[in-house]
Amino acid sequence: MTLEYPEDLRYMDTHEYARLEGEIATIGISAFAVDQLGDIVFVELPEIGDALTKGEPFGSIESVKAVEDLNAPVSGTVIDRNQVILDSPEEIAEDPYGEGWLLKVRVDDLGDLDDALPAGEYRAQVEGE
Repeated sequence: MTLEYPEDLRYMDTHEYARLEGEIATIGISAFAVDQLGDIVFVELPEIGDALTKGEPFGSIESVKAVEDLNAPVSGTVIDRNQVILDSPEEIAEDPYGEGWLLKVRVDDLGDLDDALPAGEYRAQVEGE
């Protein structure tokens, strides 16, 4: 299976991504993370209005293999969460970069993503190139 790494995203070492549109970041997990996790059975996300701190856990994702923390790629305030994913976590695997997003966050500092990896560097890191 060929994994995709969209060029418009910024990636974290911990496999979360952020898609920035103005001051709103859509946060999710990469196709690589989905592939490594296997069948996803549960996702825990913060409530709308909660504050995220860059680099700190904001929730968790559970698969048949493991439970992993989800770490915030940016600091900011949660303005939306994907209810479809909360009800049917397996949907993340269907479209991790589209319908499988986790949160939308109003970003406090757009510079938070300056140290995130572009698609090519992330791909090289996870695929061991």
